[in-house]
Amino acid sequence: MSKNETVADALIDRLIDWGVDTIFGLPGDGINGIFEALRIRQDKLRFVQVRHEEAAAFAACGYAKFTGRLGVCLGTSGPGGIHLLNGLYDAKCDGQPVLAITGHTFHDLIGTTYQQDVDLDKLYMDVAAYNQRVMGPAHVINVVDEAIKTSLARRTVSHITIPKDMQEWTKSEGERSKANIAKHSSDLYARVYPMPAELRLKQAAELINKGSKVAMLIGRGCLNAREEVLALAEAAAAPIVKALLGKAAVPDRNPYTTGGIGLLGTAPSQDALKECDTFLIAGTNFPYMEFLPKPGQAKTIQIDLDPTRIGLRHPVDVGLVGDCRSILRALLPLIEHKKHRTFLEKSQKRMADWNDLMEKRGTRADKPMKPQVVTYHLNKLLDDDAIVCSDSGTIATWAARYIEMRDRMQFSLSGSLATMANGLPYGVGASIAYPGRQVVCIVGDGGLTMLMGEIATLVKYKLPVKVVVIKNNVLGEIKWEQMAQEGNPQYGVELQPIDFAGYARCCGAAGFTIDDPQDVENVLRQALAHPGPALVEAVVDPNEPPLPGNITAEQALHFAQALGKSEKDRWKIIKTVLEDKVREVV
Repeated sequence: MSKNETVADALIDRLIDWGVDTIFGLPGDGINGIFEALRIRQDKLRFVQVRHEEAAAFAACGYAKFTGRLGVCLGTSGPGGIHLLNGLYDAKCDGQPVLAITGHTFHDLIGTTYQQDVDLDKLYMDVAAYNQRVMGPAHVINVVDEAIKTSLARRTVSHITIPKDMQEWTKSEGERSKANIAKHSSDLYARVYPMPAELRLKQAAELINKGSKVAMLIGRGCLNAREEVLALAEAAAAPIVKALLGKAAVPDRNPYTTGGIGLLGTAPSQDALKECDTFLIAGTNFPYMEFLPKPGQAKTIQIDLDPTRIGLRHPVDVGLVGDCRSILRALLPLIEHKKHRTFLEKSQKRMADWNDLMEKRGTRADKPMKPQVVTYHLNKLLDDDAIVCSDSGTIATWAARYIEMRDRMQFSLSGSLATMANGLPYGVGASIAYPGRQVVCIVGDGGLTMLMGEIATLVKYKLPVKVVVIKNNVLGEIKWEQMAQEGNPQYGVELQPIDFAGYARCCGAAGFTIDDPQDVENVLRQALAHPGPALVEAVVDPNEPPLPGNITAEQALHFAQALGKSEKDRWKIIKTVLEDKVREVV
């Protein structure tokens, strides 16, 4: 750094050297030095002001998910740094490279209970793989380089915190030690694509070739391996089951896929995993082991970039460590084309029946309006390169089942953390990264309420994000968990209604409301055609259950028990369930 360059100057310049062009955050006196460095470099690095630091971390995570690049967020000392944590855990749990930068109190008052004296480098010990406090002007470049390399290499969170007074220190106020050679640290990350031994590839191919009922479970590690996944499915006559973070890896109407798995998934996917004798897991850390083949049922091959995940969720016969695309390419020449394709054809027939059922449920005209009617019609109106962000809760079910990936569409939500409130900030990150693409957030009224101030962020930066809020005035996922998993009536989940469309208009966005199935498509068309940010408030039936594709006997029993414990809406719920042809529940 030059003689008059401050620590904050060196920090921002090094981020620019690394190719960082966007930082999401909120100002504060603990980072005023950093903000001055940002101000004088705003032509090179864009600062996006959010309304809550949690949204900044979510936006950085969404930016990383949709671009594959480093996401960066910034928070002030004390409460600002604390607020970042939930979004950072989302990035950690879903394996996304995010750098968090925070301020700290004055360097010589740390540990004296001075104002905002929160020891953030200790607080971040669990969430951040690299976590350091900058100790002076000669230290900052080394720390930035290590933080960014760690985030990119390990696909995780790194954290740098800088005392507020130290941000304005210059070279003369912090001499370089003799051991710290100038310019020894490089702004270069060298990607590594390990490949398994030829013997391992042959062992994997042998298992696939011997199997008569091969099934594949793919995740986010296959998002860049569509060609290879489909080629293997065709050769091995294997249905492709998709973990939700891998939803965009293969188009949903492709004849080889049976869609999602788990509580949000499809019955054909569950049937395929129950019946397979050979199981390939590629690029996913899908956590719900109860939905996977029973141990000992199927010979299993797993592909993952992280060797610690081989055999984590399911017993594995052959583990292949490396990038899914590269390994699948190496594996394909060893796979024999299967002549007998009965298992695949059975899955395809089941999927055709499932799609028919989804269409019937998605076109229901009864009132109160069913939530799936909204996502069914929205799906038909999306661009072929749309970016879709979903929130957690029942909304994830309607998005997972009715929003169909096509062409270059992208999709994400909070996967492993499954936190609420991520959907709208993800949309901010996506729209900043891809200003020319359609970005749609599908959120619940519970999740939106947590960070609804980000509607103002959309307006401030003229981001044409479309927000579809499913309004049922209840924390729906928790309601159904209380009933189907615990056998208890709902409690503590009712929400005070909010006029979301009116709120959006007050913020300066367009606001629309729909409660009649006949109006859904027309209103959605208007909202999607609006040139700026817009919100559609869809008022739906709170008694429509997001039932699993294959409901278990235990879930059915608990559901019946809940209805027998003075559940106030039990007859409405029973009627809804019967109409959905899931009679075994009651």
